[in-house]
Amino acid sequence: MKNYPTKEWLEKYEQIKNKLKPRSKLDEYFIRNKVCGKNIHILNMGNVNFPTGNIMVLDPLVYLTRHENPYFVSVPTGIFPLVAAVVEVEQEHFRYAAVKVNFNGAKVDYFVEALRGNENIDNFEEGNFFGFNVDAGLGTIVDVKTRDAYCDFIEKWEKENSDGNPYDDIFAKEFEKNYKINPKYQRKDGDWINYTIPGTDLSVPMFQSGFGDGVYPVYFGYDKNNNICQAVIEFIDIELAFGANDE
Repeated sequence: MKNYPTKEWLEKYEQIKNKLKPRSKLDEYFIRNKVCGKNIHILNMGNVNFPTGNIMVLDPLVYLTRHENPYFVSVPTGIFPLVAAVVEVEQEHFRYAAVKVNFNGAKVDYFVEALRGNENIDNFEEGNFFGFNVDAGLGTIVDVKTRDAYCDFIEKWEKENSDGNPYDDIFAKEFEKNYKINPKYQRKDGDWINYTIPGTDLSVPMFQSGFGDGVYPVYFGYDKNNNICQAVIEFIDIELAFGANDE
């Protein structure tokens, strides 16, 4: 059980909150056909279920454990669409620049990085970010209830398959299967799945993390009334990666 953020941390957070914004124009990734001369495609990856609204974003193969805590700000509860903004780096070479959960149809007025409430925010400089670690080339976004159900499932499976490996024996096959069904914007081994945990109505989406391993920020989009309307994972800053000017 988390015991943060502290009052002291929240006071510091309010002082730097206006610096926790993306450098890129994240909302444009999902509405423009081209950014910096690169074609942008929208990939629908099904829905995500947030029964408690306490969510987290992490590498599903390395960090999806019971010890991981959610962001200190909760999001709306319910079932929501999950989409990726896919940048066509070269012809038929696709990378996922950003992944979005849209909570309603409200327009984003501003973005603020999603934090857990225990980050060291002393001396934070504008233009930087905290982010989450990716060590297996994948990201996921899940509710704490999904986290717990997933851990229950994996622990039970590992007890019954002591010599097995969940990725090799379960998820690799799911990626391959999904590629055959939905080949668009995927490599042949598969770049995304939305895996329903057996016996539940909860799913763990797993998707390519842009160019691979690294540290990536997550932003909450707020409407003009300061209500959360989106959560966006940024894997590729398209302007930084491919230049500031559209062709």
